[in-house]
Amino acid sequence: MDINKLNVLTTEGRNINTIDIDKLDTLGIITLINEEDKKVAYAVENAKKDIAKAVDEIANRLSNGGRLIYIGAGTSGRLGIVDASECPPTFGVDFELVQGLIAGGHEAIFKAVEGAEDDEVLGKKDLVNINLTSKDVVCGIAASGRTPYVIGAMNYAKEIGAAVICVTMNPESEMSKIADYPISVVVGPEVIMGSTRMKAGTAQKMVLNMLTTATMIKLGKVYSNLMVDVKATNEKLVARAKRIVMIATGADENTASSILDETNYDVKLSIFMLLTGLEKEKAREMLKKNCGYIQKALEDVKNEK
Repeated sequence: MDINKLNVLTTEGRNINTIDIDKLDTLGIITLINEEDKKVAYAVENAKKDIAKAVDEIANRLSNGGRLIYIGAGTSGRLGIVDASECPPTFGVDFELVQGLIAGGHEAIFKAVEGAEDDEVLGKKDLVNINLTSKDVVCGIAASGRTPYVIGAMNYAKEIGAAVICVTMNPESEMSKIADYPISVVVGPEVIMGSTRMKAGTAQKMVLNMLTTATMIKLGKVYSNLMVDVKATNEKLVARAKRIVMIATGADENTASSILDETNYDVKLSIFMLLTGLEKEKAREMLKKNCGYIQKALEDVKNEK
C-alpha cells in the first residue's frame, strides 16, 4: 500500500496522548489504554442514526427470506464470525441466517493468512460460494475502509442486488462510497499506532452487537428484555430457560419446569401459554400468525375476547 495513503487514515494516525506510554509503570499503561477506550462509546453514539437505518434494512430482508453476511479480514473478519456464531444460541435462529466470512477462510480465524485481504476476486468468490442472492444483506467490516477483499465482496453484492452495509473507522472511506448503508465510527488514532484490534475492534464489536440485537428484537426474538427464543442446549441454558419463564410470567419453578417439558423447552411458547391460558396448539397458531412476536400475539388474543 502507498505510504501516502496510510498517512491520511485516521486509524493510522499517531496518538499524541500515548507517545510516552513506554516510559510508564504498569498502572500508568493500563490507565492510558482505559482513557482511550472511554472514547469508543461516544464515537459509536455519533453513528447511531446510520446504525438504525442499517438495522431496518436487515430486519426487512431477514423477514423476507434473506440472510446477513458479515465479511472482513483479520480482526474485522473474526469479529463478524463471533457475532454471527452467537445468534443461534441467543435468538434461536438457524446457523445460516447470520454468517461470518473471513479472508483466508477457516485457517485465518486462528492465524493470519498473508495476502488474502489484498485479493478482491477472493471476496467475490467467497460470496458466490455461499450462493449470495438479492434477498441478502452483506456487511463489509474494515477499520481502514479500504480492504480489497471486502471491497470485492461489496461490489459483487451490489451487482446482484443485495443490500450493502459497511462498518469502518475512517470517514469518507472507499467502502462507504460503495455501501447503501455506510457506518463510520471515528475512534481516532490507536494507543499503539495502527493497532486497530484495539479501539477500532471494540467499536466494531459494539456496532455488530447493535445490528444483530436490534434486528432480532424487531423480528420478535425478545419479549421485554428477555431472550425468549433461547435454545436450552446445556445445563446453564436449561436453568436460564426456566428463569426466563418465571420472570416473564410470575410462575414458580415447578410450573415453569412443567410447561417447558410440555413444549419441549420452547421458551416463547411456554410463556405465551402461561400468560394467555391457551392450549399448546392454539397458542402456537397465534404466535405463528404474529410472526413469533409475543407482544403482538397478546394484543391479538385481547382483541378476540
